[in-house]
Amino acid sequence: MTQITAEMVKALRAKTDQPMMECKKALTEAGGDQDKAVDILRKKGLTGMAKRADRATKEGLIASYIHHNAKVGALVELNCETDFVARGEAFGRLVADVAIHVCAVAPLAAAIEDLDPEVVARERKICADQVQDKPPEIVEKIVDGKMRKFYEEQVLLEQPFVKDDKKKIKDLIAELSTKTGEKITIGRFARFAVGG
Repeated sequence: MTQITAEMVKALRAKTDQPMMECKKALTEAGGDQDKAVDILRKKGLTGMAKRADRATKEGLIASYIHHNAKVGALVELNCETDFVARGEAFGRLVADVAIHVCAVAPLAAAIEDLDPEVVARERKICADQVQDKPPEIVEKIVDGKMRKFYEEQVLLEQPFVKDDKKKIKDLIAELSTKTGEKITIGRFARFAVGG
């Protein structure tokens, strides 16, 4: 049995623009063969997501969630291409789940590029200061690893889903996008807390 390395998964992800877990599954199924893995992803319809990247998402839903103690709540806008998909049961379930997630986890931004550059720079400096005693050639790698952890904690799309921590929010969106054949994006979100 072929060992599936992180480099193999990264290379397949770069080729197909698919979620890491889907790439790893495809590589495992293909015995490590990149070309077979691409074919497996294509059969599943996943490579079409890259083609949908430029499409407009002007339809969608807004969901709200108020925690049982009525002290914290969230509003989430999830967008898609057509009203047909927006009215679907799976889409409604996903936007409701994302609202629960936002309420529970309190992300700072929807995507990494939405983070305030000052926040990113400050966090990067803190990470670098923590490892200043390490050899210079590995400091950057350590800082990058710490920043990935920061993004997983603070960025909605990068966060593990509160109901299933084996999947990230972006994986849930990618799965539904694959099923519907439409581009799905997080529009906006807001979290409210009493006294916060």
